[in-house]
Amino acid sequence: MNNPQLNKHGELQHLLSTEGLPVSILRDILDRTASFVNVAAGSEIKKVPLLHGKSVFNLFFENSTRTRTTFEIAAKRLSADVVNLNIGSSSSSKGETLLDTVDNLCAMHADMFVVRHSQSGAAHLIARHVAPRIHVINAGDGRHAHPTQALLDMFTIRHYKKEFHNLRVVIVGDILHSRVARSQIHALTTLGVPEVRVIAPRTLLPACVERLGVHVYHDMLQGLREVDVVMMLRLQNERMQGALLPSAQEYFKYYGLTQEKLALAKADAIVMHPGPMNRGVEIDSSVADGTHSVILPQVTFGIAVRMAAMSMLAGK
Repeated sequence: MNNPQLNKHGELQHLLSTEGLPVSILRDILDRTASFVNVAAGSEIKKVPLLHGKSVFNLFFENSTRTRTTFEIAAKRLSADVVNLNIGSSSSSKGETLLDTVDNLCAMHADMFVVRHSQSGAAHLIARHVAPRIHVINAGDGRHAHPTQALLDMFTIRHYKKEFHNLRVVIVGDILHSRVARSQIHALTTLGVPEVRVIAPRTLLPACVERLGVHVYHDMLQGLREVDVVMMLRLQNERMQGALLPSAQEYFKYYGLTQEKLALAKADAIVMHPGPMNRGVEIDSSVADGTHSVILPQVTFGIAVRMAAMSMLAGK
């Protein structure tokens, strides 16, 4: 079967998921990210002209601050014209279909869509619908995927740990509802991480999660032992149906990351979180703000990785 993310030459056409992407594509994006870090960090070079004359439309049908802002900054630093569609006041709120909205924006000469949607598969639907000259980036769809978040996480790991082949990585928290976790797992295994663990209560794990190639733990004290990277996840309360957890306090007791629990990991372990953080629920403030935390660098790297992805899609 053809990969819908690649064109007939095997080049990146859309960025919809880390699943199924060749390791060469993942490495290329990470390498490009390294070249954009200085621009993203606000060095003397404020802009590069790689997307000059191109129009990037941010279609966020689901609320986001960090992701939408970093995509907007990334596109502007590539010299693109950026349009942020206000979905709440757009025609979609009046009954216009998703594809009708896209068709109208294509008629305005859109070159790239960055799409966040509460329904899994929305970005794939748009990618199948648009003309070959238009590119689509999935900025998060339902429970399915969030590829640029996973890629900035991979870049963060590579930045601090240099290699993937000798690491033990653990993902902790709400695996069931997390599109980030799925994208992280696919990226980690493709890049050659030999051991990926997940830690969560049984109610927050998808069925047959082991098929993704992960080792499952329900006890945080066991799952954290001798890991190199700890990736915390936010509780996706807005996607939960029914009482999956006794209380936030109970969750923190067993699955919140504290200094005492982190001491079970390797001495040079790094702590990551895709944000926004719920302090005192998933992570203690002393850890979030501590010496092992690389949470703020993740945000900075997020701009660079999105610059890399957009420039690669545009063939620059």
